[in-house]
Amino acid sequence: MPQPSPSFEKQGSNSTQRPMPPAGCVPELVAQRAAATPDAIAAVQEGASLTYRELDERAGQLAHHLRRLGVGPDVVVGLCIQRSVAMIIGALGIMKAGGAYLPIDSAYPSNRRESILDDARAAVLITAQYGEEEQTRGSWQAIELDSQGRLATQPPDETFCCRIEPHHLAYLIYTSGSTGQPKGVEVTHGSLLNLIFWHQTAFGVTSADRASQLSSVGFDAAVWELWPYLTAGASINIPGENLLTSPASLRDWLLDQRITICFVPTPVAERAMALEWPTKAAMRFMLTGADVLRRYPPAHLPFCLVNNYGPTECTVVATSGIVPPDACPDSLPTIGRPIANTQIHILNENLRPVPVGTVGEIYIGGACVARGYRHRPDLTAERFISDPFSPGCRLYKTGDRARYLANGEIAFCGRSDDQIKIRGFRIETNEIVAALAKHPSVRECFVIAREVTADDKQLVAYVVPAPKALPTHATLRSFLATHLPEYMIPASFVQLEALPVNTNGKIDRNALPAPDSTNSLRDDVYVAPRTAIEQQVAEIVAHLLHLDRLGVEDNFFLLGGHSLLGTQLIGRVRDAFGVELSLRTVFDASTISQLSAEVEKLLLAKIDSMTEEEAHEMLNAAQQDHLQENAP
Repeated sequence: MPQPSPSFEKQGSNSTQRPMPPAGCVPELVAQRAAATPDAIAAVQEGASLTYRELDERAGQLAHHLRRLGVGPDVVVGLCIQRSVAMIIGALGIMKAGGAYLPIDSAYPSNRRESILDDARAAVLITAQYGEEEQTRGSWQAIELDSQGRLATQPPDETFCCRIEPHHLAYLIYTSGSTGQPKGVEVTHGSLLNLIFWHQTAFGVTSADRASQLSSVGFDAAVWELWPYLTAGASINIPGENLLTSPASLRDWLLDQRITICFVPTPVAERAMALEWPTKAAMRFMLTGADVLRRYPPAHLPFCLVNNYGPTECTVVATSGIVPPDACPDSLPTIGRPIANTQIHILNENLRPVPVGTVGEIYIGGACVARGYRHRPDLTAERFISDPFSPGCRLYKTGDRARYLANGEIAFCGRSDDQIKIRGFRIETNEIVAALAKHPSVRECFVIAREVTADDKQLVAYVVPAPKALPTHATLRSFLATHLPEYMIPASFVQLEALPVNTNGKIDRNALPAPDSTNSLRDDVYVAPRTAIEQQVAEIVAHLLHLDRLGVEDNFFLLGGHSLLGTQLIGRVRDAFGVELSLRTVFDASTISQLSAEVEKLLLAKIDSMTEEEAHEMLNAAQQDHLQENAP
């Protein structure tokens, strides 16, 4: 059996044991708050408020109705309602009935919603009476709630709250699967309670706090935005749609609503903290996660930025840490340390801990680990393995790579299965992003590998310039050349006004445009080919680089050319003109005008040794005219 190495033990990073308060599960904790402060505000949406008394009563009435439909412990109930007080009441009502709620984004296509409900074998589906999405059909029993979370039919006078044990399911969330089929993650009340009590302790949550609820319901961060606050008597503030698409509007809303703690997805948080903030603000913590944080906060921010990491399979958060202000960081911000009652093991392929500073795969153990995947025993057994360090317990195999630092914090290093290979080199795009983000003209950036042909990929960098900055291809390439080897420098730099994000606030890779002449950074003003030879050389190079046009000052290597493409360029020039460029010439004369001049020089030298008839056969009409016009 693998044993922890001395260096691993010395870190002490997994000494996270904390006693759990002798309290009940979420429905009981919310009921206690309703009894103690019934008129306190539990949730606010577009000016309308919901008190703790109303929250508890309406959820109890829904629970009574669900019990009559057979809902009880470990019975899954679908909840297809957008962010709203009705969604909160629906989730709490399901848990009060003893069931597990299955949040489904109402923006999903109906086929996806139905597939998830079928896979989960949901007994009941709760929807909104006011919802405009296409109706979700299936064998489940349907219940409608109005905009205030009341049953659309006559609600029962009685309320209900089932006795729930920590091992019962609290919620079920579906994530995308590597096979293309979504997989449902089963999370118990015990795991949820651990998240709640850690969060309340770490951030000093009290009934005076005002939290935001920004995440879509199908994103597990929404779990985190609700229950730590509602079980503490705080209030939840729900904004309108599309606030995440405008960092300035988000900032203004957070300030106007006097939000004290908020969760903001990483790409949005990076934009928001770059804005101007007043020196005094109600907000104490901006929590972020769901993507790699590439920026340190400026020193003038009036709140703490907290970076968090955790897969859905480990109840939203597994590590957390305050990100210190740092104007010139040498590395990316860390993902902090393990949270309460959570262990982070960084292991090699033999499940042995790696030394401090060495990259390995993250395995997560402790109270946060989910029960497994819904109706997927094989996948559950593959990803939720026996814990070799704690007999009788389990570890979740994340597929994420990281390394422990000497201070016990964890540096995230990307996915173990997300490496790309270009021209035989293995590349982690996060390393390129980290380097590019240091350039002063770059506000945000993202790098992907685009498949340009069946056997060729190119790195493409997407850049959002800093205010008033005018980055060029040559500037960014030269900057990266001082940090990275040649094979890690992107072939193209695409300028965007903003990086596209999906409804969960993550970078939407599918929305990143392919490089073309309208969006790619260039070095100079476009100068069209002036001669037939320049036109033909430009077409050859453009085809090799998968660009729609090239000017005479465009540089083959600065636009993504490399030695392998250079040999292909030599072959195509030979086919088109009958002359042989050397690879050294391609490196030394790399603009379209320079390459064309070299081709012309070789053509003239070759023609001098040929008869007029042979030259006529070799050259096309346009080439003949050009050479005659420029003959000495």
